[in-house]
Amino acid sequence: MLYGIAAATAALLLAAVLTALLRVPALRLGILDRRRQRPLPALGGLAVVAVTCLVAWVGEWTRVAPLGDGVGKLLVAAAVVAALGLVADVWRLRARVLVAGTAVAAACVVPYDETGVPGGALAVGWIVLASLAFKGLDHADGLAGTVGVVTAFGAGACAAAELMDGLAVLLSVLAAALTGFLMHNWHPARVGLGACGSLFTGFLLSSSVVFTRAGYAIEPSAAVVFCLGAVAAADAVLVVIARLLARRPLLRRRPDHLAHRLRRLGLTPQGSVVLLGAGSFASVLVGVLVHTGWTGGGAVSWVAGAVLLVVLVLLRIPVQPPRRGASTQVRGQLRVRNG
Repeated sequence: MLYGIAAATAALLLAAVLTALLRVPALRLGILDRRRQRPLPALGGLAVVAVTCLVAWVGEWTRVAPLGDGVGKLLVAAAVVAALGLVADVWRLRARVLVAGTAVAAACVVPYDETGVPGGALAVGWIVLASLAFKGLDHADGLAGTVGVVTAFGAGACAAAELMDGLAVLLSVLAAALTGFLMHNWHPARVGLGACGSLFTGFLLSSSVVFTRAGYAIEPSAAVVFCLGAVAAADAVLVVIARLLARRPLLRRRPDHLAHRLRRLGLTPQGSVVLLGAGSFASVLVGVLVHTGWTGGGAVSWVAGAVLLVVLVLLRIPVQPPRRGASTQVRGQLRVRNG
């Protein structure tokens, strides 16, 4: 218990410092997230990955907080996915490469002896989809970090209920590292999470949920998994449906995600993130209560209904592409600043 508190505190402070330090190299090397209205340094995720792995390794090396069976391999696989994301941040890899790499990493960590081959295949598909959906949440300042912190605490509570102390500590360290990162990512953000940090976080969270639900029946496990990832699922479903209806390429970046549409309703950037964070907290709480047996599976239907309602309502919000003149003006301002 005391080590968990100390590890989380150290992770928060280290992540806050390292995120600030990595901002300048990202600017000088041109490692930027250009999806925003302004180019944003995208090495914040590297700080989250490095700090999470370092603190977890110290606990394992000193045997003060051993990770336990399979958790160390899970962390290594998540680090490999993060490395793939870092390459994507620097050289812009194709989406199919990210999907294939994440699928291979997921296939290496799923506990097939407990899930069985069919359940393991479903788990691999879930981990891949959840990782990519979480990457999609990095479209607004503070959103991916906020949802990641809430989900990490929920998944950690599920792990603690299964007496997986090492996994619970790892998730608390991840939550603390994301909190340190959020000090620099809250609107207006000074650094972004990037594919490196978003894929790492999504992979680690989804894989951890698979570990905690291994051995349970598929139907209740799917309900818990859905609740823990409801906001990311809502964002992914909204984007896919909107682009299919508009006959636009699924992988082409557009301002049509959850936070974008909420802002068109009049919410501030901070307000939209707080609202989605509150929604994530509510759905994660339901998932934890269902996992621990405090409530029945019927509560999941309320979460599913809320997700469906949000998607249907926000689909009606028009999304306008940025004006050509406005984008030209932004580029001109950037040239003036750099000159």
